[in-house]
Amino acid sequence: MAGGTGDSGEGVGGKETSDTPREQSEKEQENQEYVTGLKLLAVLGSVTLSGFLMLLDGTIIGTAIPNITSQFHSLPDVGWYMAAYQLASAALQPLTGKMFTYYNNKWAYLVFFTIFELGSLVCGLASSSSMLIGGRAIAGLGGSGLLNGGMTIIAGAVPLAKRPLYTGIYLGTIQVGTVCGPLVGGLLTEYASWRWCFYINLPIGAVACIFLTLVKVPELTSKKPFTLSVVRETIPELDLPGFALFAPAAIMFLLALQLGATNYAWNSSTVIGLFCGAAATAIIFLCWERHTGDRAMIPFSIVKQRIVWCSALNGAALVVSLLVAGQYIPIYFQGVLGYKPAMSGVNTLPSILSQMATVILSGFLIQKVGFYLPFAAVGSAISAVGNGLVSMFSPSTKTGMWIGYQIVLGGGRGIGMQTGLIAVQNALPPQKLPVALAFLIFCQNFAGAVFIEVANVIFTQSLASEIRAHAPSVSPKAALAAGASPSAVRALVPKGSPELGGVLLAFANSVDKVFYMLIACCLGGLLCAPGMGWVDTRKNNKMPETG
Repeated sequence: MAGGTGDSGEGVGGKETSDTPREQSEKEQENQEYVTGLKLLAVLGSVTLSGFLMLLDGTIIGTAIPNITSQFHSLPDVGWYMAAYQLASAALQPLTGKMFTYYNNKWAYLVFFTIFELGSLVCGLASSSSMLIGGRAIAGLGGSGLLNGGMTIIAGAVPLAKRPLYTGIYLGTIQVGTVCGPLVGGLLTEYASWRWCFYINLPIGAVACIFLTLVKVPELTSKKPFTLSVVRETIPELDLPGFALFAPAAIMFLLALQLGATNYAWNSSTVIGLFCGAAATAIIFLCWERHTGDRAMIPFSIVKQRIVWCSALNGAALVVSLLVAGQYIPIYFQGVLGYKPAMSGVNTLPSILSQMATVILSGFLIQKVGFYLPFAAVGSAISAVGNGLVSMFSPSTKTGMWIGYQIVLGGGRGIGMQTGLIAVQNALPPQKLPVALAFLIFCQNFAGAVFIEVANVIFTQSLASEIRAHAPSVSPKAALAAGASPSAVRALVPKGSPELGGVLLAFANSVDKVFYMLIACCLGGLLCAPGMGWVDTRKNNKMPETG
């Protein structure tokens, strides 16, 4: 089969079959008992509420970051507040696919959700920037299984033909968390404390846990009851050595980026040593994964299929755009335009509302039209244009312009956001879906962690040079230590100083350069879109074609 989807190969138990992925899907559907009516609503409601909290946690910190950096004097750490979450999530992500393959979906999901809640508690109690970063890492470990687990549960609850619609409803509805995040984060930061941006997860999370415990969650594939013998049998399948190799490689790489941007020169032995260590460990990790075969944390038999890796790269580009923009647009609104946190959150709604609307609409249209490839290409192209428009933000940008630019940006992301998930669901048999979906989300989280840190490097390096050029009396070190809250930025110069305009321009130009990077990311996603396959999802009796 074109695109590498002809690996009819082995199922979970290693039994060989000559069936195509589509034929295997049809056989699974014949034996699957799907849920409908109120039961389906209960299943969707439980995973949606959990997903809502996860996405709320991702965006609620955006409007709080300027105040956090000012309180801890930690603007150089701004990248880690997001990257620690994304890195921890990416490190564990491939293992979540294995866990949902072998263990009961509901209880595995609840374990991940409990860890996510623990991380939120640590963040709320943080007394330093380092403790906050640690809490974000714990939350990331828990969050690693929520999106994949939610989609795995939905895939087992509804037939393949209806998955685009319900996946669109799920992704679109949990985007309400993204919508509420900036506004709720701004209100809590301004009228209570930024700590409540994390405490808010605890009571809502308790309700979600109770709700999910009482709901019957269908399984995508049949599994053995959970026993110690099952744990002993499945531990070798989890590829823990692969995890032990990947995690330090990723940490060393991101730490090299962080230290090179702040404490050390790029040609210092410390930074070079970290890069070399990361590269060496990554090579060993890839060799191990190849040696392990289908039992690897990232099975090459799945990853090498063109539809899978093209879908992963296309989706990762859009997620990078979402995460990085969600961190730096609030810095623009607060640090440059001087809005308070609550109003800053309101100002980000145009991009998030347009994204929420288009992700639901695209799910509906894909089900009607049948072809997802046009949506992937158009979404990436519009996202690149949107990032280009946002890169023109300045201290004098008119309100109508920054509203319109954000609508374009959010609309493009929403159009293409779920196309990779739909492509993979139509290319692989059900027993391989948890691992494949985990790989897609792994790529998104790892790319998010890397490019958030790259964005931090671009921003901090640019701010230092821009401050020297436009406000020479201000120390670049003082600008980095001040944070990005409105009062801290304006306190860099005496009241009434003519250099205030230069300071604001320096911050605006530094934010703009971050969006140059996002333009390139989205264009890269556009180049990968054709490899996702020209597949008609309505023809359940035909194999995927990748013309």
